[in-house]
Amino acid sequence: QVQLVESGGGSVQAGGSPRLSCAASGSIFSINGMGWYRQAPGKQRELVAGITSGDSTNYSDSVKGRFTISRDNAKNTEYLQMNSLKPEDTAVYYCNADVTSVILGRNVRRGYWGRGTQVTVSS
Repeated sequence: QVQLVESGGGSVQAGGSPRLSCAASGSIFSINGMGWYRQAPGKQRELVAGITSGDSTNYSDSVKGRFTISRDNAKNTEYLQMNSLKPEDTAVYYCNADVTSVILGRNVRRGYWGRGTQVTVSS
């Protein structure tokens, strides 16, 4: 089993620059793609940013140029640096990881989610 734990959320002023972290632990052979999603009240969960095992990144149009996703493979951790925050960035932020584990000698690949961390941006 694999656990993802987010940290770094909280209440920030508009224009702030917090950084979210997501640490993966457990039965990990390798981590493939990783990503950050968010869900605002009354809205569907949406992709914010993604990063491949080769460090290719993609961003939603709403955060492009303001947010930066990165990963530290040695620590099984991904980060989301958020700059120039706006009130509309208020949401619960979830990390996601596509993980390969070795179970009974076989490679098993599946996606995992963290429990989420609240980010509230006040104007």
